[in-house]
Amino acid sequence: MAPADQTRKALTSMAISDDRASRLLAWYDAHHRELPWRVTPREHARGVRPDPYRIWLSEVMLQQTTVEAVKSYFRTFVEKWPDVEALAAAPTEDVMKTWAGLGYYSRARNLKACADLVAARGGRFPDTETELRELPGIGAYTSAAITAIAFDRPAAVVDGNVERVISRLFSITTPLSEAKTEIRAHVERMVPATRPGDFAQAMMDLGATICTPRRPRCMLCPLREDCSAVIAGDPENFPVRLPKADKPLRRGAAFVATREDGAILLRKRPEKGLLGGMTEVPTTAWTARADGATTQAAAPFPGNWLRAGKITHVFTHFALELEVFRAPIKGDAPAGYFWSPAHDISGEALPTVMKKAIEAAIPGATKKPSPLSAKRPHD
Repeated sequence: MAPADQTRKALTSMAISDDRASRLLAWYDAHHRELPWRVTPREHARGVRPDPYRIWLSEVMLQQTTVEAVKSYFRTFVEKWPDVEALAAAPTEDVMKTWAGLGYYSRARNLKACADLVAARGGRFPDTETELRELPGIGAYTSAAITAIAFDRPAAVVDGNVERVISRLFSITTPLSEAKTEIRAHVERMVPATRPGDFAQAMMDLGATICTPRRPRCMLCPLREDCSAVIAGDPENFPVRLPKADKPLRRGAAFVATREDGAILLRKRPEKGLLGGMTEVPTTAWTARADGATTQAAAPFPGNWLRAGKITHVFTHFALELEVFRAPIKGDAPAGYFWSPAHDISGEALPTVMKKAIEAAIPGATKKPSPLSAKRPHD
């Protein structure tokens, strides 16, 4: 191809990308989602700038978690710790307790470690992808998202929603697990020089609200006239995925010991590994790779252990089935354990699987008490 032809092709490609970005941004201005960490297009136009702390916090929470699940956790975090210095000053145990139920607990440990480092450098987050990736818990996606959204710098932000949009827009037949580089290259070419943060959020909103996994609303899509999957009439065939392998099922037992006053016996898990640093009732030695014992004979200490039911929980790479036993225990907590009063259980750093086990033995035990039912302190 002659140099002049190459130049014309490059300019044409750039014009197409600019047109797509313009249409997408116009759609975003009218149809963006209202999110507690987001600066809206109207606010942005008035000069309001995103708080890097809030963007970082939301992006860490959103890793492998839905927006709806994150909203209440985000609000709780920023009410308790409104800036990164406040989060850095918080005890790790408080952070883990507040994170409990959100899952993927290594994120909480990295969140605290990252806050400590940023606070030590004056509370200012780096504004480049390279520097951001040097911080704990910040990988390629999160660094790009913070760079674009918090600092309005061009960056290719590619989450699951964006992967779906791009796979359909260009009818990418490579299985998604192998198409990451190809998808990212398309996004890089589409990112506009102006409003790259809004563009990143627009792409994510498009995937979340219009270009959905099932029954996409293609007639409302601002990119429909360019979408090869829409033209071919098969958008739901993209992205292409390889068949999922069946998750192994692991088994074990959980033991809910109670005191006369309703306190529950708990212990803290090791800092590293699955559910690291979280709180649990005693269980047998199940792991992602091996079963644990499943009978009351495996209880960590003597007691009148009675079967209270069975619970299941699905982790990323395996499913877990626990037989649950309950027994009343008297005296001091054994070494390595502690008694948590009944009114404190809802505030413990209990992962969802442990809440399920406790609920099987004592229905309602992990629910937050109603303010109306709380006892008034003595005068």
